[in-house]
Amino acid sequence: QLVESGGGLVQAGGSLKLSCADSGRTFSSHYMGWFRQAPGKEREFVGAISWAGRSTLYADSVKGRFTISRDNARNRMYLQMNSLKPEDTAVYHCAASDRSGLDNRYYYIEDVYDYWGQGTQVTVSS
Repeated sequence: QLVESGGGLVQAGGSLKLSCADSGRTFSSHYMGWFRQAPGKEREFVGAISWAGRSTLYADSVKGRFTISRDNARNRMYLQMNSLKPEDTAVYHCAASDRSGLDNRYYYIEDVYDYWGQGTQVTVSS
């Protein structure tokens, strides 16, 4: 089970740090990702991190502003969001993938992920 936290209301230019807690026992075997869904829009990829955290992948829209990290000892993944913009407003979901053997570049695809959290709301005011 994946549970996100850390969302809230922030002014443009501000920062937030989201957390994703995994209650399962196999967290370190999951490739992890963040996705977001804004009102009236489809869910979109934000970023992903490999099993040991050595590889990350980001959407162009957040590259240089957002940073993904993970702590396998605590079964946690994080999304540090800086320089937030109103267009970052969305519900942010974490996801876990059981797939192995895929090239890192494919982890932006929703279908690669097997487990999803309920999401946490991030609202950025202008």
